[in-house]
Amino acid sequence: MPDAIVARALAKRYGRIDALADLTLRVERGECLGFLGPNGAGKSTAVKILVGLVRATGGDAQLLGRPVGDRRTRARIGYLPELFRYPDWLAAHEVLGFHAKLMRLSDADLAIDLVLDEVGLRERARDRVGTYSKGMQQRLGLAVALLGEPEIVFLDEPTSALDPVGRSDVRALIERLRARNTTVFLNSHLLGEVERVCDRVCVVDRGRVVAEGTVDALTGETRGVRVRADDGWHDYDVAHAEIPGLVARLVADGVRIHAVEPKQTTLEERFLALVRHA
Repeated sequence: MPDAIVARALAKRYGRIDALADLTLRVERGECLGFLGPNGAGKSTAVKILVGLVRATGGDAQLLGRPVGDRRTRARIGYLPELFRYPDWLAAHEVLGFHAKLMRLSDADLAIDLVLDEVGLRERARDRVGTYSKGMQQRLGLAVALLGEPEIVFLDEPTSALDPVGRSDVRALIERLRARNTTVFLNSHLLGEVERVCDRVCVVDRGRVVAEGTVDALTGETRGVRVRADDGWHDYDVAHAEIPGLVARLVADGVRIHAVEPKQTTLEERFLALVRHA
């Protein structure tokens, strides 16, 4: 089977500004890819090209083995934009019903009930969107993206309006999508969220990929430990095999040890280093 997403040297130019210059990436089926970059790096432009809303000025891309924009393929993808709004006077069920008609779903009522349960809006399905909080509207946008059980889901800042409980729910939702072998393309500024749920990470800056790989591969191997004693935390730059000896020496010197943790470069630290270098 072809890969879920393939992009080769994608470029997009707006006047004299290059939103994308040479974006090349590949996403396997069932994979969750974290798509990271600073503001203005071209992330949202790339997503809009992949879902067929913007035409690239260079390069090419495919979804599920077909060129982007293919009508049959578009019916197999879901998309949550970063900025969206539904009419305040419509109920959530009506919003989903409208999208179900556009998708020509054969059993629309069942599909709508499934996604309302998935995002936790079943009890508010008949309430008007205008009565929803920002977090509830974000959940509705997620429901629209999941309608019809798409094979690829593009999520552009899906947790931007959610509280910690809502973010936890989205993480659990992404895990369920992965269990169903749904490909997830996650564009997010919350690097901690990405670190928890994504199989791989792609970092872009100025329209180009500057790093790509698993979180462990990008952050590097763990070296050193943090030791918490009575007077706080202390860092020791030692190899993994030397940690027991270090602890033994500290105890022999009369140090009371409360905790020992490995030192690990975080995804945020690695991201900042990549972007500042680029």
